[in-house]
Amino acid sequence: MARPLIQSSSVDLHKSSATTRILRTQVRFLEVDKPHLRFLNLPSCNSTPKLKAWKGPMTLTKEVVDEKEMSAVTEHESNEFTTLKHRFLNFKKDKYLKNLEHYQSLADEQSPKFLVISCADSRVCPSNILGFQPGEAFVVRNIANLVPPYETDPSEVKAALEFSVNTLKVENILVIGHSRCGGIRALMSMDDETNSSFIRSWVINGKAARTSTKAVASNLSFDHQCKHCEKESVNCSLMNLLTYPWIKEKVNKGELVIHGGYYDFVDCSFEKWTLEKNSQVDDQVSIKNREFWS
Repeated sequence: MARPLIQSSSVDLHKSSATTRILRTQVRFLEVDKPHLRFLNLPSCNSTPKLKAWKGPMTLTKEVVDEKEMSAVTEHESNEFTTLKHRFLNFKKDKYLKNLEHYQSLADEQSPKFLVISCADSRVCPSNILGFQPGEAFVVRNIANLVPPYETDPSEVKAALEFSVNTLKVENILVIGHSRCGGIRALMSMDDETNSSFIRSWVINGKAARTSTKAVASNLSFDHQCKHCEKESVNCSLMNLLTYPWIKEKVNKGELVIHGGYYDFVDCSFEKWTLEKNSQVDDQVSIKNREFWS
C-alpha cells in the first residue's frame, strides 16, 4: 500500500502548500519500519545496535528520539548549573557584598602569603580543608601534587613558581599530599617499559619517591607502599624546590620558608612539617616543627 500512497501524493503535491506538508509527513512516517519501532521501545540500548537500527534514511521518528535525548541532557545540565548559580548568588550576597572593600582591593592587586601546591583530586581542595580566603593563597593543582626539578622541561608548575616567588613574593610554599592518591598509585604501579602516556610522562617526576619507597617498604602491601610514597613524594618535591636558584636563595636569606603537608581524608587528619635551611644532605631531607592536627 505504500507505493500507491506515494504515487498519489506526488500528484497532489502541486495542489496547495498545506496538502504538501501533510502528505510529506505521511510519506516520512511510512519510512519507519519494524526495526525502528523495536529499538524505540528500548531507550537504554547501547550505541552499537542503535547505529545499526538507523542505517536507513533519516526519519521523523529518529528526529523525535534525538529531541527527547537532547532535552534530557539539557535538563540535566540545567539542573547542575542552577545549583552553581545559586551558590554564586549566595556567595555574592553573604560574602562579596558584606566585604566589598576587601574584594575591591583584591581587584587592584594580590599579595598572598602562601603558594600552595596540591593534587587536582576533587576531594582535597586546599581552600576547603584549610580555609584559605580569596587573596590568601596562590594555588597550583596537578596530578599527585608534584614539583619537577629545575632542570626538566618547562611546565605550568615552573611558571607558577617563578611568578609567585619572584613577582608576588610569597613567604611560604606548602606542598600538600593526600591519602589514596590515584597519581601516586599510577606511579607505584608503573612499569619501566610501559608505553608513554600523558599521565606517565607527568608522574615520572616522582620516580625518586617511588625508588625510595621500594627500597624501604618492599615488604609491605601495595596499599601501604602507596601511602608511604604519598608522603615521600612530598619530601622529594620539597627537595626539588631547592633546585630552583631563586627559591634556594630566598630560603637561605630567610625570606621564604618551605613546608610539607599530608591530608588524610579517611580519618580527617592533617600532618604538617617545615624544611630546615640547607637541609639537602646526601639526598635526605631535614625537617622541623612536625605537627599533627586531628
